[in-house]
Amino acid sequence: MTTERLPVIILCGGQGVRMQSPTNKVLTDIGGRPILWHVMRIYATFGHTRFILALGHQAEDIKRYFLEYNLRCDLTLRLGQPESVVYHYSEDEAGWEITLVDTGADAEKGTRIRRAARYVDTQTFAVAYGEAVGDIDLDALLAFHRRHGRLATVTGVRLQSHLGIFELDENGEVSGFLEKPELDHWVNAGFMLFERGVLDYMDGQDVHLERQVLPRLVAERQLMMYRHTGFWRSMKTFKDALELETVWHERQPWKVWR
Repeated sequence: MTTERLPVIILCGGQGVRMQSPTNKVLTDIGGRPILWHVMRIYATFGHTRFILALGHQAEDIKRYFLEYNLRCDLTLRLGQPESVVYHYSEDEAGWEITLVDTGADAEKGTRIRRAARYVDTQTFAVAYGEAVGDIDLDALLAFHRRHGRLATVTGVRLQSHLGIFELDENGEVSGFLEKPELDHWVNAGFMLFERGVLDYMDGQDVHLERQVLPRLVAERQLMMYRHTGFWRSMKTFKDALELETVWHERQPWKVWR
């Protein structure tokens, strides 16, 4: 494990409309814990335990979850002596530092990152989506970022088609069939690493990460991709949440911790 410890900005601003839930989607339970906790646990496994949560819609729900976190663990107390309370956190969670930042109810991701970055005191920092999990080797990701020396690294994955694909000849005769094959293109899986210089690309009224910042980095040859071939899923809909819950109970593929 690397000895380098990075602050991690986690984007938690989405409305979760497609989740059919009144609360923020990052609080959706998977295996008894919010998916946000799973993202944080992945980073903490590699020693990155300084979290900066970029909040938007239902920010108060996320704040309440962490303010009441002590009530979710075992505790020892002496009645009449409130100062004697001892909270028995798991060894893996003890010492997590969590900064919760209101970055605007309707702000785009680039603006959220810039506003949250006022709490970043390092040259390099991580950025993650609050609803995407995977068995990412964060040590290998950081080593890759250090080797290439560019401003930014995104983690890329190849998705599997949801449909079967027919192969045809010029006459329309079916020559083959592939059941839900892996697609050729790589997509942004999050788990990003940025140098502070990326913040210069986020100046403006309301800056879109995927449509403005990343294309500019590409144009200036400052963006690299770490290719991940293991498990990865993003939770966008209620159906995604149900599938992740099923996968977690079957095999816990993104559980990189013990």
